[in-house]
Amino acid sequence: MRDPQAAGDLFAPLAREPVEVLAFVYLGVEQQVLGMRHVRSRHRDRLDLPIRAIAADALAFDATALVMAHNHPSGDPTPSEADREATRRLARALDPLGVQLLDHLVVAARGITSFRSLGFL
Repeated sequence: MRDPQAAGDLFAPLAREPVEVLAFVYLGVEQQVLGMRHVRSRHRDRLDLPIRAIAADALAFDATALVMAHNHPSGDPTPSEADREATRRLARALDPLGVQLLDHLVVAARGITSFRSLGFL
């Protein structure tokens, strides 16, 4: 799942959501999908990052990596500073567990932005 296009295709349906939705794909050693989780925000324009639940899922799946995505209902796929900070916090939390955050995608009506492609990861 190191291919941003394949990951973007998987998460594309998020672009139609009216509120922010977080999605996580947990991956094994050979990049096989082990599981997914979706978390619907109570806010239209802000996400609540459940780091404990994400870490617990990663451990339960015995994941070695994950890809995170969330939508911007506004239609603009530009990451906000809050998005960037949440990504840094999650990557720091997963690192001691031996789980790599491969990418964070922002999905919107006007496109998909990859944090890895932008050099944020």
